[in-house]
Amino acid sequence: MAGPWQTARVLEVRPEAPRVKTFRLGLDQPLGHRAGQHVVVRLTAPDGYTAQRSYSIASAPDGTAELELTVERLEDGEVSGHLHDVVEPGDELELRGPIGGWFVWEDGPALLVGGGSGVVPLMAMLRLARATGRSDLLRLIVSVRSPADRYYAAELSGPEVTVVHTRVAPPDTTRPVGRLGAEDLAPLLRPEATAYVCGSTPFADAAEQLLVGLGHPETQIRVERFGATG
Repeated sequence: MAGPWQTARVLEVRPEAPRVKTFRLGLDQPLGHRAGQHVVVRLTAPDGYTAQRSYSIASAPDGTAELELTVERLEDGEVSGHLHDVVEPGDELELRGPIGGWFVWEDGPALLVGGGSGVVPLMAMLRLARATGRSDLLRLIVSVRSPADRYYAAELSGPEVTVVHTRVAPPDTTRPVGRLGAEDLAPLLRPEATAYVCGSTPFADAAEQLLVGLGHPETQIRVERFGATG
């Protein structure tokens, strides 16, 4: 159950990447979400018109009455455009959630595979693992166009993280630019791990096929796809 609509106060807005912002929100009480879940944000105009969109929660469950949403501004995006162009600290938003019980991580070995904004729910999982001293259970691989497009740049480092650049790579990277391939995933796979794949439909489909091609059991692959809704 998604629960009732509630009011969230915007505590902070910070840039994450070009056309991407993270919104830190405060609630009256903890949301009680699990890593990998999402919420629905609803905007209501003075004439009563409403628009709503689903956004993954980027923050780890920590028992506080705060959460973070990372939102990409899409062309003609009704909700994302308003969030980027209008919303500022002190404003209020309506949200409902948490939603989703299948694409969540709480324990056990896992391979997290994200493309673009698909890294958002995976970041909640990595943050939870790090906060609870279990980061050895996770491996995160993220596909980005260029270093400038990398979300959470300060946190996407360390032995748990691999970043694949598809168009422009930093000078100290030995891997040639190009799409995510089997050679990127194979060293990170563990037979007992659950794979969590999140990204656009083309990315998610391709990543899932790579995992199956490497012999990873389909029953241990969880995929979350999203389209260009704003």
